[in-house]
Amino acid sequence: MRIARGSSIAKHTVRFQPLDRSIQVDTGTLVADAANAAGIELGLPCGGQGRCGRCTVIVQEGSVHRSPNQRFSDGDIEAGYALACQTTVQSDAVIYIPPQEIERKLQTDKTAQKISAPFSYDYLRDQPLRKYVVTVPEPSLDDQTDDWSRLKRELARQYRVEGLIAELPVLRRVSAALRQGEWTVTLVIETDRWDAPSGPTRLIDILPGDHLESLWGVAIDIGTTTNVVWLVDLLSGEVMAQAADYNGQIARGEDVISRIMYASRSKGEAKGQGLGELQQLVIQTLNRLLGQAAHQVGARPEEIYRAVVAGNSTMMHLFAGLQPESIRLMPFVTTVNHIPTLRAHELGLCICPDAAVDSLPGIASYVGADITSGVLSSGMCQGDKLTLFIDIGTNGEIVLGDCTWLIACACSAGPAFEGAGVVHGMRATEGAIEEVWIEPKTHEPTIQVIGPAGTNPRGICGSGLIGLMAEMFMTGIVDKSGNVNVNLPTERTRAGPHGGEYVVSWASETATSHDIVITDVDLDNLLRAKAAIYAGFAVLARSVGMTIADIERVLIGGAFGQYINIEKAIEIGLLPDAPWDHFSYMGNTSVRGAYLALLSREARGQIASIADMMTYLELSADNTFFDEFNAALFLPHTDESQFPTVAAELMALE
Repeated sequence: MRIARGSSIAKHTVRFQPLDRSIQVDTGTLVADAANAAGIELGLPCGGQGRCGRCTVIVQEGSVHRSPNQRFSDGDIEAGYALACQTTVQSDAVIYIPPQEIERKLQTDKTAQKISAPFSYDYLRDQPLRKYVVTVPEPSLDDQTDDWSRLKRELARQYRVEGLIAELPVLRRVSAALRQGEWTVTLVIETDRWDAPSGPTRLIDILPGDHLESLWGVAIDIGTTTNVVWLVDLLSGEVMAQAADYNGQIARGEDVISRIMYASRSKGEAKGQGLGELQQLVIQTLNRLLGQAAHQVGARPEEIYRAVVAGNSTMMHLFAGLQPESIRLMPFVTTVNHIPTLRAHELGLCICPDAAVDSLPGIASYVGADITSGVLSSGMCQGDKLTLFIDIGTNGEIVLGDCTWLIACACSAGPAFEGAGVVHGMRATEGAIEEVWIEPKTHEPTIQVIGPAGTNPRGICGSGLIGLMAEMFMTGIVDKSGNVNVNLPTERTRAGPHGGEYVVSWASETATSHDIVITDVDLDNLLRAKAAIYAGFAVLARSVGMTIADIERVLIGGAFGQYINIEKAIEIGLLPDAPWDHFSYMGNTSVRGAYLALLSREARGQIASIADMMTYLELSADNTFFDEFNAALFLPHTDESQFPTVAAELMALE
């Protein structure tokens, strides 16, 4: 909107119900931005593109301008329905936010499980950090040497450590620490950096008195959905505390593409303000988790002196405040695959301000540091078996090889397995249906819900969707194309507004008082997600002259991967039809790899070698991917010979 010189933009009061919060905004402000300014975390799972409909609000009073959208009928618009991300304020207004659309802040994990170093750990050999207690003679009229020179002199005399340097913020604390400690201080020194072994000896902290009891470091996984922190005692090598929570960026997009688009969006004339917001959201999440982990061991976050970070390429860009826009645009390149070592204060990370933050190396736009980290920690390079490593999430990353060679690709599976793009999909929190069994004759379901016994369901999470699709296929509720048979003798199948649908839970049984269903459109989204991943397997294998049948081992990484039911994933054609003992759940391999890199120079070097060795295959440039994708758009596949055990099961059920 252009404003004539000398004029002013009108201000309007917007009141949000049922929270009864008011905010003054300019004409033309997005309703979503007004809600955010009022302290309301209104979720924008599609990054504010108007695709998902999850930010639907009701304009009860006032004038707004809606962008054209086919989601609402004329009757809906007359009733006040609008998308907060596509609607601007034009006058004073009262806007109702449906309770189910207010973003829920739920922690997914906060445990104190200890994990020991998986190898013979030697702090003096493996760490670039040292603590030294130094006692300095008091100055006098006979010795007026400055405090800094006095400290360096005694460090060299007592420990033979010379050439000490310090940045200004640390130097400012030297005099006060010496006097508070009555001339005895503890120095935290970085003797070198793993990425620059011949670098200077650097003072990163100075503490009054003797503080040799601990030395803390942290391994961080920045996932698209979940952020994880492992607090490590660098003296013993043990993980002493863990904390995890949803990535705060979820409120601005549930998948990487949505966040990339949000990062580059404009507010008024300022392009890219979304990038700063997303960087702030992830830093806020991490700082909260760092505080929780430190509290578990009675420490302060400022006592954490090293961090190693892994994540996919988009998450690493947003963490560092780098514009990720080129990642989604042809020819799909990053700003940088390996972010140089930074200092915590440069990022706003609330640990020791001068602590080194080591970002692990990635490979390409859609194969990031979480995968190089995962290849190491999964044990893929132990042994000589042809191994398939997969991380199934909002983006399916796949690596094939035996570590004399490695080839990788990424499949744009989308957020379907995270519950997005599905009418009653949700993340794996309390109230989510996580498993489903269907009785073949009556077509009646039995469900398992996350939460205490008796918890009523609110929706279906990723593992539940995989299990549900498999059960519907094996019991004849859906055909090979994923279409619901609405002519079955059961009330569970019916025609709905989105085609055929199956009722998983009746309204009287749910926490929302609405039927929980899965529709033909939902099933189509899930089919596309699983087809993309399976096609990735097939193309990788073919590119090196092999077939999926040649794979001897399948390692499933990622937080979501450990909840996949292997049998049901094979039945829908998500995973290769191989003996179950070929599959291994690896859990969060990204944070485990960051932990190994934090502990060991050798492990850090191995991750760098993995990154150098790995070849990236861009599927959009491979002429066979489209054919493989189309072939996998059926249950379990158009080529039934690739799934002999599923074919045998179906024959047995006839």
